[in-house]
Amino acid sequence: MATKKDWILATRPWSFPASTMPALVAISYVFLKNYDELSVVNWWLVIPVVLGVIIFHAAGNLISDYFDYKHGVDTPNNIGNTNMMIINGVFQPKTIFRYGMVLLILASLIGIVLTVVSGWQLLVIGGLGFMLTLFYYKLKFNAFGDLDIFVVFGLLISLGTSFVLTKQLDYMVLLISTPTGLLVTGILHANNTRDIENDTRAKISTQASVFGFKNSQRYYFALLVGAYTLVTVFVLIGLLHWVTLVVFLSLPIASKNIKRMKNCKENTDIADLDGETAKLVMIFSILLALANFITPLFV
Repeated sequence: MATKKDWILATRPWSFPASTMPALVAISYVFLKNYDELSVVNWWLVIPVVLGVIIFHAAGNLISDYFDYKHGVDTPNNIGNTNMMIINGVFQPKTIFRYGMVLLILASLIGIVLTVVSGWQLLVIGGLGFMLTLFYYKLKFNAFGDLDIFVVFGLLISLGTSFVLTKQLDYMVLLISTPTGLLVTGILHANNTRDIENDTRAKISTQASVFGFKNSQRYYFALLVGAYTLVTVFVLIGLLHWVTLVVFLSLPIASKNIKRMKNCKENTDIADLDGETAKLVMIFSILLALANFITPLFV
């Protein structure tokens, strides 16, 4: 009999920084851009936006777990397996799928309410996110999972958050959130690099399995270094203030993760690298958001 704790753990709450951090970065950017007239921002919508993002993410996790199990991707022998609720018999596969669909519908209802408050454009943003979440497994199985995650977590969440708070489509937020989006993509890629053998055995093609192990190591390096490079470029061109360079305080964590990937000889060496990358996403994003919040003190 599943407990309340099991129902929560099934959603993989430790992964939520991947969705909440892009929202936080967008919120901080809205604060920075509208600092001289903060009253025009719908700050009261921050809580429902973040809640909707979390529920949306939880739904995606559950639906993905169901299809991974159904297609033989997740098995009891997988290294670093996060889909233990089905494998250990705590939940039936169909229960996980229905659970995910209920949460996806709930997140969509929150999105509809926010659309009524903010504007029809959110329906387009949310609708695209809905489709990319529902059919993520198909994209993942055909080497487009990384692109899906980058678009949803790196772009759509930030754009949607910014739009709800301001009722304006500010595409600049897409640039600001791109570094975080690259790091979030790194979470998935670390997971898929570890699982190359299992995924190949299950006859699915992830970006990592297409690249091969060596190129996947290089790709992980490019994703992490790319995030810091973009922040530096944004500072140099004046898009962000120099205080934003505070994100480099997280560089030792990134360097440690890159070294683990580079020195990896077998998948057990990076069994928890996806989790460590998620920690990097959280720390990097908090520093970036903090920089945006305090930038007005330096100008």
